[in-house]
Amino acid sequence: MRAMEWLPITLQQVTFLLILAGGLYLFISERVRVDVAAMLILLALVVTGLLDEQQALSGFASEPAIIVAAVFVISGGLGATGITEHIGQWIGRASGKSEARAIAVTMPAVAVMASFTHHVMVTAMMLPILSRFAKTHGLAPSRLLMPMSLAASLGTCLTLVSAPAFLLANNLLKRTGAEGLGVFSITPIGIALVLIGMAYMLLTRWILPKRGADAGDEDYLRLDRYRTELLIVEGSRWSTRPLAELQKALGDKFHMIGWLRNDKLRRDLGDASPLISGDVLLVEASADALASLHDDAGIDLHAISRFGQRATGDDEGKAQLVQAVVAPGSEFIGRSIRELDFSRQFRAVIVGLWRREGHVAPRLADARLREGDLLVLWGRPARFAELATHHGFLMLVPFAGEAKRRVRAPLALVILGLTVLAAVFEWLPVPLAFLLGAVAIVATRCVDIGQAYREIDVRVFVMIAGVIPLGIAMEQTGTANLLASGLRLVVSDWPVLAILLVLFSMAGLLTQVLSDSATTVLLGPIAIELAQSLGLDPTPFVVCTALGAVVAFLTPIGHHGNLLILGPGQYRFGDFVRVGVPLTMLVAFVCAWMTRWLWLDGPLWPGFGG
Repeated sequence: MRAMEWLPITLQQVTFLLILAGGLYLFISERVRVDVAAMLILLALVVTGLLDEQQALSGFASEPAIIVAAVFVISGGLGATGITEHIGQWIGRASGKSEARAIAVTMPAVAVMASFTHHVMVTAMMLPILSRFAKTHGLAPSRLLMPMSLAASLGTCLTLVSAPAFLLANNLLKRTGAEGLGVFSITPIGIALVLIGMAYMLLTRWILPKRGADAGDEDYLRLDRYRTELLIVEGSRWSTRPLAELQKALGDKFHMIGWLRNDKLRRDLGDASPLISGDVLLVEASADALASLHDDAGIDLHAISRFGQRATGDDEGKAQLVQAVVAPGSEFIGRSIRELDFSRQFRAVIVGLWRREGHVAPRLADARLREGDLLVLWGRPARFAELATHHGFLMLVPFAGEAKRRVRAPLALVILGLTVLAAVFEWLPVPLAFLLGAVAIVATRCVDIGQAYREIDVRVFVMIAGVIPLGIAMEQTGTANLLASGLRLVVSDWPVLAILLVLFSMAGLLTQVLSDSATTVLLGPIAIELAQSLGLDPTPFVVCTALGAVVAFLTPIGHHGNLLILGPGQYRFGDFVRVGVPLTMLVAFVCAWMTRWLWLDGPLWPGFGG
């Protein structure tokens, strides 16, 4: 047996390993947030002299951090203009009525959506859509939500920019002097994984649990049946335009109840009839549609136009929408909104009403309140303090709707397309292309600047900026070479395919307790050193490691998307293990095989090629 020769361990390496052990403890124990843990690691590396100031702060100006922040903003623009919601609704309609067809339609569509947006956002958006679909067709949500979540994670392998792990892998490769990866370098692998994942879920549907058929109340304050009244204001851009155009702009979560003209209900007006200034539309709308209507300069919520000045007076502060639930035994029960005269009594205006079940009068003012009714109120924040403590209300919470800028949806799509083209054809460096796309999304008002900043997940941004120096320190102290030499002594005589499987497996196990970014930064330098010691291109080794960090579905805690569906699908920990372990083994082999084919001239098909 060949003697094993270990490299001598230096004081710098011991120091680094101690800092790494402490960082891993913080990451795993979650005693502090992951971004705070990353900053503590960064400061420890500077204080101990393992990194200088410039190296420590390099992560904040790195390509991965810039691209991730830009992708969050662009994703926010797609959401704010209603594009992602529209696509999600199309998926729901195209899914037919059968479980198999729903999986076959949902998984590839969700994967494509996740290729240029954050996969957790896609999962969160599709969660209520699929839950409603399952309820409508008598299906168990648990049979649909897990395939959807897995597809969102697999979809991040379709492009370089959709998962921080791949951006960090590219950063590691460029630091070695390699050419790096293009936006679509990993796309062949992603396509294979999406197709195999879909086939796997269709063939093994029988192992999915049947739970969650009874809808819960988690969406109680974010529903699609708010009753309200709209006024077409004088000089409105909607004046003389047909009702159908307004309905198209608001999407399918907008339903007409009645049309008042000159205070008379008109039953002879339809979708093709022109709107006229002063018309009042009696409608039911979703929370997002209601917020959009409130922000539209050409439309006013009828109650605000009548009582807004009386309610707000000269109070300071920007008026806003809130929601209040009528409490059991409330003095408001049985009284109509007209009788309550909210604008005088509470200096607030009732602009919308949601009722779980039962009849609601056509005119909002005639609606008699019941226990559990949800009122949408408009007024100054200073006036809500009294309402929040009033015994007639059960709770007072911010309004759940977000205004959709649907008229700018085509512009947002054009910006996304130009951003991708600029990155693919190298008109601009990839970070600058996506940064320009994010700026264009904000500059063209596809998304409000405040919302754009809120869309950026600061924890992810700071964590990426913090763990990049960790990788630099691992390389600089020789720790990566030390660990790679130990691994090389074990696998040096193994086939390349087996070595790639080992790297995928190591990343897949570590990512169950760490983020995909941290896992890639820790194992990436080891993969590079191992490849170089074997005289091979490091690209497939690093890419396979990043893939293991992203698509290892062993437990629900390894992916934030899985945590989102855990409650609504009524899943148990063992459900993910039963479904995920066989899928991860299959995915691991495909990833290792495909990376060998793409970068090491391996055979595409077994039994063919070299």
